[in-house]
Amino acid sequence: QVQLVESGGGLVQAGGSLRLSCAASGRTFSNYAMGWFRQAPGKVREFVASISWSGGGTYYADSVKGRFTISRDNAKNTVYLQMNSLKPEDTAVYFCAADQRRVGLNPYEFEFWGQGTQVTVSS
Repeated sequence: QVQLVESGGGLVQAGGSLRLSCAASGRTFSNYAMGWFRQAPGKVREFVASISWSGGGTYYADSVKGRFTISRDNAKNTVYLQMNSLKPEDTAVYFCAADQRRVGLNPYEFEFWGQGTQVTVSS
């Protein structure tokens, strides 16, 4: 299996930027499609972005399109989420996820998960 560790979360003012990182270990990273999800208090976990094995395909939730960018560096076994123009409604715990089978858009399509990193956007 693959182990995932997120980092880069924190407190930022509205309009600011953060870059999240997710470091993978345990298996060949390039064999896994990767995704970012988030979960706010009292809400279900929701899709943010996903990226294909080579990085050639990327997908975004409508709520973050044009503001967030997902990317990966297979040499560093890391996937990133660059978040710009942050809004208070982006406040959530952000999770990265991995799966070998498909580039999913739903939590159930990902087998492996990290522990999450908190992002808080103040107004």
